[in-house]
Amino acid sequence: MPEQSDDQYTEQDPTTQHEQPDTEGEQLAHPGLTGDMGDEPDHGERSYRGSGRLEGRRAVITGGDSGIGRAVAIAFAREGADVLVSALEEEKEDAEETARLVREAGRTAAVCLGDLTREEQCVAVVEQAVEQLGGIDVLVNNAAYQMAQPGGIADVTTEQFDRVMKTNLYAMFWLCKHALPHLSSGSTIVNTTSIQSRQPSPELLDYATTKAGIVAFTQGLAAQLAEKGIRVNGVAPGPIWTPLIPATMGEDQVESFGTQTPLGRAGQPAELAPAYVFLASQESSYVTGEVIGVTGGMPLT
Repeated sequence: MPEQSDDQYTEQDPTTQHEQPDTEGEQLAHPGLTGDMGDEPDHGERSYRGSGRLEGRRAVITGGDSGIGRAVAIAFAREGADVLVSALEEEKEDAEETARLVREAGRTAAVCLGDLTREEQCVAVVEQAVEQLGGIDVLVNNAAYQMAQPGGIADVTTEQFDRVMKTNLYAMFWLCKHALPHLSSGSTIVNTTSIQSRQPSPELLDYATTKAGIVAFTQGLAAQLAEKGIRVNGVAPGPIWTPLIPATMGEDQVESFGTQTPLGRAGQPAELAPAYVFLASQESSYVTGEVIGVTGGMPLT
């Protein structure tokens, strides 16, 4: 286990616990790699402390290469889970670093690279998890695609709309469908939705539409699987500092990112991970069909 610090827990004021990222001039080519960021996010590498809440569990995390996915992978591993990380081929460098951090925590790590907009890749993720981890107990549908279009709907091409829908909705559907035969009573599914599901930004119309769909899917699947003892919940992040932001938003949007929240700053991936741990663990045994907002004070209304 790597050395961890008390820094995150010393500062109790949530407005200053993390500084606003230094975003000036930050622009990346999509999909964006962590190492190319001027101000790298905090994934909890030095702060997250586990207590065995996921001991022996086997988790699949899509979009686990960076950002929220990496933070969740670190937290799950330190809670005792083995982890398979799914990512795009071009995100291999980040995915391998996440796997290294999982192994550093003493757990088994696997990496499955490929495009989840293809059903066969979703099947491959499930099959590789079963083969390399021995099964699946937790499925985290976190992979997402967005591309801001300040010009509105007129600038959203059919190609972009297709990619957003297939990455954010189709992949979640396929992964849940193909993972289900391997899930048993006590298994959990956690889907990443967004504040955009309730407060859509005009420039993210297609993305916000999928995030609202994820909420409905989560609630419906939770009702469907309750009798099997499988819980399905969601996490709705607010503005969180990840490579996706400078890779998909304009310079002006990046510069002010997160400052509109009541807490006055962007969130860090490390601040999301505890919500995923809670929903994946038995601590939330009477919680299903719910969405937890981690939004810096922006209401899920």
